[in-house]
Amino acid sequence: MQQNEERLINIEIALAEQEKMLDDLNQVIIEQGKVIDKLLKQNQYLLSRVDEGAVKPQSEETPPPHY
Repeated sequence: MQQNEERLINIEIALAEQEKMLDDLNQVIIEQGKVIDKLLKQNQYLLSRVDEGAVKPQSEETPPPHY
């Protein structure tokens, strides 16, 4: 009987560790989602700036004064 109780305790410990790992991984996924959202917004902003003509092709840029 003692052996079954030890096995049950070990199974419960393993389950608790897996639940903790799952929670940690879920938190990482949430944070990565936030970063992805931020990068998408930055990308959209930069694309809109390019479309507005705020960024000129290098051939149209005037060289710096030391040239």
